[in-house]
Amino acid sequence: MRTATARSEPLPAPVTAVHVVEPGVRSGASALRCKIEENIEFSTESLESYFFARWQPDAWDALLVAAAVEFADRTKRRPAYTWRRHFFLRIPVHHPRLWNSSKVETSLRDALELLTGDEWRFEFVPRKKDVPRPQQIQLSLNPQVEAVIPFSDGLDSCAVAGLMQRRMGNTLVRIRLGTGFDEGKKLSRQRMAFTRIPYGISAGEKPFVESSARSRGFKFSVISGIAAYLSNASTVIVPESGQGALGPSLVAVGQAGEDCRSHPLFTRRMETFLNALLDHTVSYQFPQIWKTKAETLRQFVDECKDSSWEHTSSCWQQNRQSSVEGSWRHCGICAACMLRRLSVHAAGLKEAKETYVWENLSAPTFEAGAAAAFGRKKITAAMREYAIAGTLHLDHLAGILDSPANAPKLDLAADQLADALGISEDQSRENLNRMLRQHSREWKNFMESLGKNSFIREWAGAQS
Repeated sequence: MRTATARSEPLPAPVTAVHVVEPGVRSGASALRCKIEENIEFSTESLESYFFARWQPDAWDALLVAAAVEFADRTKRRPAYTWRRHFFLRIPVHHPRLWNSSKVETSLRDALELLTGDEWRFEFVPRKKDVPRPQQIQLSLNPQVEAVIPFSDGLDSCAVAGLMQRRMGNTLVRIRLGTGFDEGKKLSRQRMAFTRIPYGISAGEKPFVESSARSRGFKFSVISGIAAYLSNASTVIVPESGQGALGPSLVAVGQAGEDCRSHPLFTRRMETFLNALLDHTVSYQFPQIWKTKAETLRQFVDECKDSSWEHTSSCWQQNRQSSVEGSWRHCGICAACMLRRLSVHAAGLKEAKETYVWENLSAPTFEAGAAAAFGRKKITAAMREYAIAGTLHLDHLAGILDSPANAPKLDLAADQLADALGISEDQSRENLNRMLRQHSREWKNFMESLGKNSFIREWAGAQS
């Protein structure tokens, strides 16, 4: 057992203090209470799908830490003119000496501060009661598992999981990132491992107020890392293609910090943290990072002869905001939907116009592009601004190589990627430039396909 204890400098005011408390345990009056079994609820069935072979309390504690971080992140609104916030979290764990050790606490903070742009401090205290062990059930899992892959309803997730499964067979295990307990119960009855995220969080009496939710990257990395550890795998496959993994860090929005939730710089820090906590080496690999989403999709269709991508979900909007006559659709104009539509076009594939609320991107106005049955009162100014932001993100990424002023930024990005991926800086810059040029070609062709009168072309300032 490690005995070193982290010593952290006090945080500057104002500090958001969050105390995670066990049922029946009190906390300081000045701290925000995050109650286990109320604000953080674990699913018994889903925990069984994780701890099917052995109970590991440190891994359960890591899930609790991820939940507490997400709760804090979503509870505290970011300031209007700055990005950084300051958090202090007190969390009960089974082995506080391990969690308070310099190696674990420092690597945890390093990962979180890079990811969220906030400052984090932790105090880990002994639990009052041990967590009851979930039932250990017999699952058919290949004892020679080599890698795990997070699997959601997204297009990249579907395509990369299909490509890797074709190569690796049953030595690859999918980690389902579902959201509902009902789905977890259904899958666990089928005796499958890693059926869904094993916990949910709720705000309590007041709703969550912060939507940037950068901590989601930490949650998914913790969950996939724990799954690799519990299945004795050495690799976590990150399914993001180049635009999704690297684009958000290259094209920042307003005062927001760089978004690196799927970036190798962040996952390398997660490798250090998980190794310090679990004494297990996990490597996060990015097989499609130098390809565009369209190239990944085209490769999947060609190699796997599979049309399941058509049923994937990309939209960031909630169901109530993206329904037409009672049926859910992709909104079609958020950043994720725009990247999907660009990629489907560039891959030489097609979708029915009814896939999207905004059926017609060639329309002369934003309002005219929406389905006729979509109530015009539902088209808000906020939705329009969201659509403009998504369009401009893809447009700015397409033009990033055109300006010499961006050369220092790209040199730094290439250097960081080379270090994180273990390749030469020259190779990193060559790969990065190729992916960005390909994105630029795809975007230009997509713009041309929309016609001269498209409201999207007008927003992007496309030349005739």
